[in-house]
Amino acid sequence: MDFAGPFEVFSVASQLSDYQELKVFTFGAEQSLIRTVNGLQVLPDFALENLPVCDFLVIPGGEGSKRVIQKPEVLDSLKTSIDQTQWTMSVCSGSRILGKLGYLDNKPYCTHHSVFDSMKEVTPTGYPKPELRFVQSSERVYTAAGISAGIDLSLFLVEKTFGIDLARQTAEYMEYLPYLNQT
Repeated sequence: MDFAGPFEVFSVASQLSDYQELKVFTFGAEQSLIRTVNGLQVLPDFALENLPVCDFLVIPGGEGSKRVIQKPEVLDSLKTSIDQTQWTMSVCSGSRILGKLGYLDNKPYCTHHSVFDSMKEVTPTGYPKPELRFVQSSERVYTAAGISAGIDLSLFLVEKTFGIDLARQTAEYMEYLPYLNQT
């Protein structure tokens, strides 16, 4: 759900709006089949080396984030992409990647509750915020807590980028009551 929740939010927002240029797609280090921790198989639309410039980038978590932070060439490519975005968000342990790249140094961050201890090694100067669902870590970087918090952050970013009406319409279509009950 780290990637599927935000994918759905941005896809529904695009369908409900006049923002036809809002294209939502997936990517991986390579354009080969990815098997998630619970067995879901995903074929990314793009390999990282062919990733178009993105206005908005979502970095999901999962066990794969441990492997990504051990691959300098993947991190370099991700950094290039992140530096070209309007904003980048991580979900769950995707924060490891942002931390490893230095985006969370001396900044507040959220992650899955079970990842805060390992984040102390990845970004020792970062400020963990376990009490929050999501946080703006810098002008262009946001981090969300575990799994479903990615939906909360995605709706927030739809609101911030395209307005509250579209965010509410998206949440209503998705029947996402946590967002609807807070606005």
